[in-house]
Amino acid sequence: MTADSPTLPRSLVVRLDSAGDVLLAGPAVRAVAAGSSYTALLCGPQGAGAARLLPGVDEVLVHDAPWTGLDPAPVSRRATRELLDTLTARRFDRALVLVSYHQSPLPAALLLKLAGVGWTAADSEDYPGALLDLRHHRQPHRHEVLAALDLARDAGFALPPGDNGALRVTPPPDMTRLTGPEPYVVLHPGAAVPARAWSRERAVRAAAALAAAGYRVVVTGGAGERELTARVAGAHALDLGGVTHLEQLAGVLAGARAAVVGNTGPAHLAAAVGTPVVSLFAPVVPAERWRPYGVPHVLLGDQEAPCAGTRARTCPTPGHPCLDGIGDAEVLAAVTALCASQPVGMNNFHQTRETKRTDPVMDQGPSPRPATPAAPCRPGGRAETERGATT
Repeated sequence: MTADSPTLPRSLVVRLDSAGDVLLAGPAVRAVAAGSSYTALLCGPQGAGAARLLPGVDEVLVHDAPWTGLDPAPVSRRATRELLDTLTARRFDRALVLVSYHQSPLPAALLLKLAGVGWTAADSEDYPGALLDLRHHRQPHRHEVLAALDLARDAGFALPPGDNGALRVTPPPDMTRLTGPEPYVVLHPGAAVPARAWSRERAVRAAAALAAAGYRVVVTGGAGERELTARVAGAHALDLGGVTHLEQLAGVLAGARAAVVGNTGPAHLAAAVGTPVVSLFAPVVPAERWRPYGVPHVLLGDQEAPCAGTRARTCPTPGHPCLDGIGDAEVLAAVTALCASQPVGMNNFHQTRETKRTDPVMDQGPSPRPATPAAPCRPGGRAETERGATT
């Protein structure tokens, strides 16, 4: 971040929705912060914890927007007025509204204009009228991280020298007191959207298979998932369900050799601390946009399943075959391959930064062949812009 200076703008980044969405916005936030005297992030309640972990953020503002989220807040004149008063008082010069490809930035853009924000940019397929000063079009099939960076760049914000654009959070705490010092693999069985996670019994079998193969398994989950994590951990694994808040979960993930997790916030948190990810990816949303970014990963799940592209919250196909059909041999092979690629004895967060990786390492290929566990785990392109566009 730069010191407060009248020559640089006071900037606002808007990224509503979930913690995972906020983490994926992190590189774009850093780009904005590098070119601003003050940078605030406006997010929803579900993303506030992640927002407070992002480097470059001077202030986190929280608004429960009625046009986003799994359980949207009711429209409230009072809440809207409070948000307008907060934004107006901060005298922002510029704003970026970050949205996913299927969302509209225009409700937020309208409020920013009413709050006196001088200049606003966003991706928008809908005609924005006078609401956007830069109407930007994202490239087809672009990953969420890269789409946000494209918008930031074309709005005049570049990553600072030496920043490779990977996901990042502030240094997480050492959680050895909870995990123990021996190498381990994290299994995170839950997700806010049930279609994006294993069924409970499939997760139970996976934990047992990993333990039987010689891996020490740590099961994680939120406060509302304690029953799930206890069932999955059973006698095979260490149950940390409900024990950690988000920053502590980052520490647990940073100490893991690999994380086995669905398309949910902890997958992106694992990537932000440099931990390889076995991604249990249900195709209800496209993997090309939301797969783990910037870390070694293996994508598991039938990407051609009937649910592909439906954005379904509950699996529409009996038996949840896209994820529950993943065999134990596939999971073990993926964990083995990722663990074998990582050095032992160093927190992933620090290892990632000490190696100063310049290009994200992405496993874009098929699942690796079944294998026996490795010992270390045991005990850019063009972006179209449009100014003053017509319908």
